[in-house]
Amino acid sequence: MSAEVLCQSPSCPNGNPPSRLECPTCNKLGIRGSFFCGQECFKADCGSPDYSNKTHKVVHNLVTGGTKGSASHNPFANFNFSGPLRPAYPLSPTRIVPDHIPRPDYAVHGKPISEARLAGQPPRILSPEEIEKMRTVCRLSREVLDLAASHVRPGITTDEIDEIVHNATIERGAYPSPLNYKGFPKSVCTSVNEAICHGIPDKRKLIEGDIINIDVSVYYQGFHGDLNATYPVGNVDDDSKKLIATTRQCLDDAIKICKPGVLIRDIGKVIEPIARANGCATVRTYTGHGINDLFHTTPNIPHYAKNKAVGSMKAGMVFTIEPMINLGHHWDTLHWPDSWTATTIDGNRSAQFEETLLQVITETGVEVLTAGANN
Repeated sequence: MSAEVLCQSPSCPNGNPPSRLECPTCNKLGIRGSFFCGQECFKADCGSPDYSNKTHKVVHNLVTGGTKGSASHNPFANFNFSGPLRPAYPLSPTRIVPDHIPRPDYAVHGKPISEARLAGQPPRILSPEEIEKMRTVCRLSREVLDLAASHVRPGITTDEIDEIVHNATIERGAYPSPLNYKGFPKSVCTSVNEAICHGIPDKRKLIEGDIINIDVSVYYQGFHGDLNATYPVGNVDDDSKKLIATTRQCLDDAIKICKPGVLIRDIGKVIEPIARANGCATVRTYTGHGINDLFHTTPNIPHYAKNKAVGSMKAGMVFTIEPMINLGHHWDTLHWPDSWTATTIDGNRSAQFEETLLQVITETGVEVLTAGANN
């Protein structure tokens, strides 16, 4: 906190000096700058139990409409957004996972310790027993995504989609992998319009013409499944239709080359020309990844041409391919102050599709573990 933030109390007896005591209600609501020089000023302005005749209560009412949770606001009003999308805070409380459900090592403290310990290790080759567990968790992940997608419509909030995903996951005896992964506050990522990835579900309602990516990851029997897809909300414009179709083609054509012995770097060689031919750009900031008992691990899977990914595909290896494709020619990303949401730098829309793949020694060479009915 900057030392230049002054005490907010209009009756401060100390001359409104630089202050560090923050109003806890404002912090919860996402209001920035509500600091006081001490308990005396805080209590005088907003600290009594009923807030009677306290001027600071007006600030809370402007956000909540006088009723807890009845209104939303953008906590980053001074941020230079690239497009029209805005966050809608406050976020709902952290959803509860029942105690009987096994969880990954980061579930409590947010730190994926196992991932850090094994960073840089060669990609794992899974045993037949582990592969069966991956098949199971990926099937569950697909079920959850398809259920969430069936609720996409104008008027639903992304927080309601998060609730659907959370409940469907725990009903299957599984843990929602994103929840508290490196501190992520929700059970699914919902990225709307110009959001490329890692959008935080909030109170914003989807509107006719939006597009939304829903990224579901499930942890079950010690293994993670991961997939996502982009959906139109009602009727969308032709550019959005073309973007969604192009992104799906990028993924599908990349999957077609996958088999043991193929170089990892060749995946991007397939994807980027398709994107460019359709007037789109391939995001380079984020990649596909190995997945097994670790949420993110080797190999690293770039989606652009002339990348320097090392290694080749081997039987028993499991990884994701998840191209993020932007309308226009800019692949760069802009990150919101929430530390998660990544958007396009020009406000153009972005789409993404993801599947989890197993490399097998068969005629096709690949098994799409998260395949849906239409794959």
